[in-house]
Amino acid sequence: MSGLIPQRFVEELLDRIDLAELIGSRITLKKAGGNYKACCPFHDEKTPSFNVRPDKGFYHCFGCGAHGDAISFIREFDGLGFTDAVEELARRQGLEVPYDRVARQEMQQARTLTDALDFASQFYQGTLRSPQGNYARDYLQQRGLDAATTERYQLGFAPGTGTALFEAAAADLKGPLMETGTVSDRYGRPRDLFRNRIMFPIRNSRGRTVAFGGRTLGDDKAKYINSPESDVFHKSREIYGLFEARQAIRQLDRLLVVEGYMDVIALAQHGIHYAVATLGTATNQDSLTALLRQVRHLVFCFDGDAAGHRAADRAMENALELLADGLHLQFLMLPQGEDPDTLVRKEGPDAFQQRIDGATPLSRYLFNRKSEGLDLALPEHRGELRARVEPLLNKMPRCTLRDAMWHEMLRLCGGKRDWQNNQRGDGGRGKFGRFGHRRDRIQEERIDVRLNKDSLLCLALVEAPELATEVLELARIDRQLPQARQLASWIDQQQIGDQRQLLSRLALDSQAHGRFFGLFDGIEHVPKREQTLAVAREMLQPDQEAARKQRLAALLNEKRSLADLSDAERQELRQLSRHEAG
Repeated sequence: MSGLIPQRFVEELLDRIDLAELIGSRITLKKAGGNYKACCPFHDEKTPSFNVRPDKGFYHCFGCGAHGDAISFIREFDGLGFTDAVEELARRQGLEVPYDRVARQEMQQARTLTDALDFASQFYQGTLRSPQGNYARDYLQQRGLDAATTERYQLGFAPGTGTALFEAAAADLKGPLMETGTVSDRYGRPRDLFRNRIMFPIRNSRGRTVAFGGRTLGDDKAKYINSPESDVFHKSREIYGLFEARQAIRQLDRLLVVEGYMDVIALAQHGIHYAVATLGTATNQDSLTALLRQVRHLVFCFDGDAAGHRAADRAMENALELLADGLHLQFLMLPQGEDPDTLVRKEGPDAFQQRIDGATPLSRYLFNRKSEGLDLALPEHRGELRARVEPLLNKMPRCTLRDAMWHEMLRLCGGKRDWQNNQRGDGGRGKFGRFGHRRDRIQEERIDVRLNKDSLLCLALVEAPELATEVLELARIDRQLPQARQLASWIDQQQIGDQRQLLSRLALDSQAHGRFFGLFDGIEHVPKREQTLAVAREMLQPDQEAARKQRLAALLNEKRSLADLSDAERQELRQLSRHEAG
């Protein structure tokens, strides 16, 4: 709907916003001259690299490249769409967004539906507090929920009479309640969808009720049921508990994804406020995308039974296609027979937090699962491991993590060492994984991820722009340095002499920012400055023999045949070749 908001209004709104005041209401800013600095809210860092320029109306992070205006900040920080972000900023300024007639009608329709659902939520909460809710209150107390948690999550009770909600609603709300499916007319007469159930309101990012989940207090076949999808509720886009998590933690850096409403609520009552649940299944890509819009670090928590492992496997395989450098996914498998609700009550929040902190990274989970039942001392089993893992790695987009996992697969399948500990006395051919005793853990080796020459020279230019002339000279004879050539050429043309001047130009010059914004995409591990410059210096000032061989290779490779060489190039080739023969 962003195209239905006049651009002139958007520009006027941005002019009115005090960017430092807006961002400062969400993170701590420190004055730095005419600007402000902070640790970036969009990636983990210890040294502040997030800069706010109120006079220019933008922010920029020199660490992760995050850049934008007030609207983009609200979208990223609060996890809102464009329209909701504009609405939020307009509300702060006391303005009304001037939608066109069709858009205004759609907005009004959505508000009417959420008004009806908010009424239903209030009705269910009131019923829980009434004498009708005695049994429901007893049930919640038995589950260990206190009054404050019950109120925070707006839990309620749907009476079993079948028409209580419909009869309590005003005439103008009856139609919207039926439109959302909260009241059904499937059999020709109105009937409440939820009857004799504990009610869990599902709220969107702005705190408006968009649907419900209901847990039966009777012997219904369906233990839990959810509202059907409607104009305001699409289950793959909504995340239960996210609104409450953001209310408790203004700067979410990770989410613990659990399987049930009660798991979310029980963890929050024990001080773990960043637990959420997806609606339906957490394993499809729509739900994963919705989660990754909120944070870049997800911990999936599953029951430790066979069904839990299958669900974790589906989540892992679907996540592979969405992975990129900077995203961090982990898996926490609970002891069999336990769920977050029961376990946090049994062992306490500190012990449960330790489990979260020690969750298994996606890469290790993948190799552990796919090597179950295999004896990697046998060539046949190493071949089987590769057959299981390679199709999964091929799903991943090209990134540093994919390269590292590929190296790990080759290491495990290479057969160049004894892969398993033989201390059991069975020669490494005992029972493994699900077919018997737990196999010894594979010894892991550090994988050094090396940057290509082009990326490394670009990093060196950022650290020492004065190298631009030398990089240009090298790039003229080495065609595998296109990015370094472009950056060095720009630095040379702009006559940039030091790092401070370079970073300032990259941040403030929109044309330069757009040109080089994605220069280091895909680089997750950046070498130290000294290491970067040392390697770059070796490339830029090789010994004479290395330089001669490099130039000889360039002459032979850059032309299709000797006939394409100029007279000067032929003479140079003859001299280099004589040196080779000598």
